[in-house]
Amino acid sequence: MNFLDMQEKLQQSLNNKHRFIHSLGVSETAVKLAEKFGASPQKAKTAGLLHDCAREFPVPSLIGEARKRNIPIEFIDNYQPILLHAALGAALSSEKYGIDDIEILDAIKLHTTGKEKMNLLDKIIYLADMIEPNRQYDGIDEFRRVAETGDIDTVMIAAFDRSISFVIKKGQMVHPQTILARNYLLAQHINHEK
Repeated sequence: MNFLDMQEKLQQSLNNKHRFIHSLGVSETAVKLAEKFGASPQKAKTAGLLHDCAREFPVPSLIGEARKRNIPIEFIDNYQPILLHAALGAALSSEKYGIDDIEILDAIKLHTTGKEKMNLLDKIIYLADMIEPNRQYDGIDEFRRVAETGDIDTVMIAAFDRSISFVIKKGQMVHPQTILARNYLLAQHINHEK
């Protein structure tokens, strides 16, 4: 399936104009970040477009949809099932959009929580989701400037800090993978400075 076909199918499936516009914004931002940091722009474009494809499902049905596909349900997913849209999005990208590139699928799967030892495409999609042009939150302009000027790992540490702070302010659980991802990058950063 070519990109335009995927785009059309996604627009029909999402049934939400704002979510589709967000997906286009993430795709475009991911391409720019891929060009800046040296990843595949084509993979970034596709992963960015499809990263939220599982948002076609209502949140209450995400656990059931994940179970149908043998996606593991973590403890935290029972309390915050919205987190499952990432892993479910990877599964849907394969079954519905014909994506078989593991790097693209992993980037989609990790765009909400991250993990230790993320590769460059994983980081780009995580970051693009946070800074795409349609996102608005306090401090986003400054964060976009950091993303444009900093190295990817420094920017990712800032992204994880922002994400963790946001989740805590909402009174929600922080996913353990997000903490591991941040700590791994922080340790790498500290070791680099020694």
